Amino acid sequence: MEKNILSIKNLDVTFRTNAGNIHAIRGVNFDLPQGKTIALVGESGSGKSVTMKAVTGLLDSNSIVNSGNIFYNYEGKPVDLLTMPKKDLRRKINGQHIAMVFQDPMTSLDPTMQIGDQITEGMFLHKKISAADAKQKAVELLNLVGIIDAEKRMKNYPHQLSGGMRQRVVIAVALSCEPKILICDEPTTALDVTIQARILNLIKDIQKQMGLSVIYITHDLGVVAKVADYVNVMYAGKIIEVGTVDEIFYDPRHPYTWGLLSAMPDLETDDDRLYSIPGSPPNLLHEPKGDAFAARNKFAMKIDEKAEPPMFKISETHYAATWLLHPDAPKIELPPELKARLLRSRKAANVENLF
Repeated sequence: MEKNILSIKNLDVTFRTNAGNIHAIRGVNFDLPQGKTIALVGESGSGKSVTMKAVTGLLDSNSIVNSGNIFYNYEGKPVDLLTMPKKDLRRKINGQHIAMVFQDPMTSLDPTMQIGDQITEGMFLHKKISAADAKQKAVELLNLVGIIDAEKRMKNYPHQLSGGMRQRVVIAVALSCEPKILICDEPTTALDVTIQARILNLIKDIQKQMGLSVIYITHDLGVVAKVADYVNVMYAGKIIEVGTVDEIFYDPRHPYTWGLLSAMPDLETDDDRLYSIPGSPPNLLHEPKGDAFAARNKFAMKIDEKAEPPMFKISETHYAATWLLHPDAPKIELPPELKARLLRSRKAANVENLF
């Protein structure tokens, strides 16, 4: 059994708005094994970022945590971050134990501060080291993230750097206090594909060097395939499928996961149009009854409109919340285009006999 460094249990979060209460997170369960990479996948608004903001104590002031626990393995003992005072959470945990890389480096960096000062700021707060040692460590971090002429760049302001360099600086800031967990919220969204690949490889290399546990928040399954050990698929504030990256990509069981995979561009497909999942996610001002995906699911049954499906076990690591996995459910064939794609993917990866 792998040791979990972070465990989220039955997290439930509501936001107060002028239009009413939005039930944004509806019972999320999530485990991050030590040293592994987990990807949180789903459409915008599915609750990925809110879940991670709850971990770091960055939820907006109109949020209400209705229930749940967030256990972090702090100095060998599980500590519930939800019960920790925010002052302690930010001073003891954020930065030196759990750090976050946000998707837009221009809003993550202070435009009025030199990047050297931004990297060393956390060190002075958490590590209590001298200015000379902090500067040396900052230069080492800039070298680690692949910035050339690091000592000179220490004096630059964010607007003097390219998008890729700014994102590298944000990663250096996140790593400055040697955290155990790195949360990456769409870290390559604003970057072109060549820089995106470099940033992803950079994070993987740093993870190996520092023994980090990494959480990726993304809607890009191409990113997931490159970096993740495990995948959690989110929809309407719930995790609806969990598995290893191979299980999710080669043996998906939830119709929503089928839709996400079908929407990925594929050079070998016979279809001349890109697939999109029909309809829109539900409005969580009015919580859906039954399966939240039923209205967009062409395989939905009558029970989907009445009862929310539990997590059905497929393997020791693979679970999905769909009534199609019930023993009494009719056997459904995968959409032909997706079936052909999965067969091609399995053949290319030599995993025909994996499942």
